[in-house]
Amino acid sequence: MSHYLNSHPNENEYAPYYGKYISLIPEGDFFLLLNKQFDETLGFLRNLTETQAGTRYEPGKWSIKEVLGHVIDNERIMSYRALRIARGDTTPLPGYEQDDYVRAANFDSRTLAGLLAEFQTVRAATESLFHSFDETVIGRRGTANNVPVTVRALAYIIAGHERHHVKVLRTKYLPLLTRIS
Repeated sequence: MSHYLNSHPNENEYAPYYGKYISLIPEGDFFLLLNKQFDETLGFLRNLTETQAGTRYEPGKWSIKEVLGHVIDNERIMSYRALRIARGDTTPLPGYEQDDYVRAANFDSRTLAGLLAEFQTVRAATESLFHSFDETVIGRRGTANNVPVTVRALAYIIAGHERHHVKVLRTKYLPLLTRIS
């Protein structure tokens, strides 16, 4: 069923804010792109030491572990939204405050290996869920965080959100990591 996800959502399928994430995903086989991107993310993060994974690029910013934890939380939330909308649930779904989630999760107390294992599990569940959707389901529209969104848009938001944060890790954190071992 994955071919239903091989085209980007239209701008009327998501809030303008999410365009910055969706635009990061190239055209093509969505699941192939998602897997390639995930492999790149794991390859980059697996090479870090625990000390490096605790790095913040400036005071008050999230550590690398916290960024990864946020990506995991966001993927779970967006997948949950997709599930609810796909099943025809028309209940408006609430937003969430990312900083509160990161604070409450205490990601820095966990190992990087544990977070990476969790990310793999979450991604496998996400892929399984989206593979189960057909063309009708992918186009279903619901409301999340007070704005309309489709199941297709949520898939692209998940992928683009990860891509966005990996770009931040590479541009803001990576230059610092060469000095930390």
